[in-house]
Amino acid sequence: MSGMRRAQPRAHGAGALASSPWVVVATGVLVMVVLLIVALASYRSRGPAFEARPADPVPAYSLPGSGGTDRAPVAANLPEPVVPGLTPRRTDPLPVELPADVVGGDPSGGGGAVSSPPDGVVVPPDDPGAPPAPPAPQATPPAPPAPPSSPMTGRFSVRDSWNNEAFIGEVLLHNRDRVARPWTVRLVPPAGSRLVTSWVEGAPQGTPRMSGGVFTYTSGVNVAPGASVPLRFHFENTGGSIRPSRCTVDGVACSGL
Repeated sequence: MSGMRRAQPRAHGAGALASSPWVVVATGVLVMVVLLIVALASYRSRGPAFEARPADPVPAYSLPGSGGTDRAPVAANLPEPVVPGLTPRRTDPLPVELPADVVGGDPSGGGGAVSSPPDGVVVPPDDPGAPPAPPAPQATPPAPPAPPSSPMTGRFSVRDSWNNEAFIGEVLLHNRDRVARPWTVRLVPPAGSRLVTSWVEGAPQGTPRMSGGVFTYTSGVNVAPGASVPLRFHFENTGGSIRPSRCTVDGVACSGL
């Protein structure tokens, strides 16, 4: 029995795998296939909702003065999103530093700023206790123009009198115009006197009227150019005066008083 060989024991575990290389290769291929299937299944499960979105286009604005033909992309000044727990950035404009010749007073806040006029004289702030300035005098309106002088004139004279208690007076009318003109005589006789009668010598009669102590006579016919007409009147109870206190022809004072 010594000539017979003893049977070799079979390899188990890692030794068996090492002795069979094709088993290792087959196992690696199988693992790779499984990993590939898992990767494909994970990619398909994401769907179009998880696909990368393209970046939003930058809005384009028309630049001033371009006429609407050339448009350049300008980034919009959009506000940044506010992150909870963080204070947003301030967008207030930076303070503008004023020149030293414009800002006056105490910079610590003791008084208001006083601007300097161009001539260098600083005007102090208004004093609330000072009396108000007097109002500016109003311009005096110009006097109305004087009415044009009438071409009709009158001259007063006394034709007859009786003890200064009654008299007959006359206003001689004269037309200096180149056309015939009407006329009106107004006179104020002595106080308390009474009109007896009035008439025009050598011409059609007009209209006499006595009202409020004023005697008015309106012509009945126009006076020819360059002609003269006498108006006469008789007053009594004159109280010792034989002259009227006022006499006018078309608003112009009579002469002879």
